[in-house]
Amino acid sequence: QVQLVESGGGLVQAGGSLRLSCAASGRAFSPYAMGWFRQAPGKERDFVGAIKRSDGKIEYADSVKGRFTISRDNTKNTVYLQMNSLKPDDTAVYYCAAAMNTLYVFRWKQGYQYWGQGTQVTVSS
Repeated sequence: QVQLVESGGGLVQAGGSLRLSCAASGRAFSPYAMGWFRQAPGKERDFVGAIKRSDGKIEYADSVKGRFTISRDNTKNTVYLQMNSLKPDDTAVYYCAAAMNTLYVFRWKQGYQYWGQGTQVTVSS
């Protein structure tokens, strides 16, 4: 049984920063990739970014490029999302997800088998 637990969300002013963490637990947890998604009220869950476990290949959504950074610590089964220069439009529930099989398109939600419970990020103007 794989569990993903996000932490680090909160309330921040526009221009501020937050760092989200996603800790994974479970036997022999070795995902192909870990992704971050977000969902604002009344909207679909959107891709934010993802990192491939083996070689660290990273992909970001255009809306966060240059502001958000994904990193990983495989020894701790943890991925991070450093969010800088936050905007009110970044307000959403942020989810981490694990893709256990080969995933050619990181932004494809259906390719992720496990999801965390989400953490709220609110950016005030």
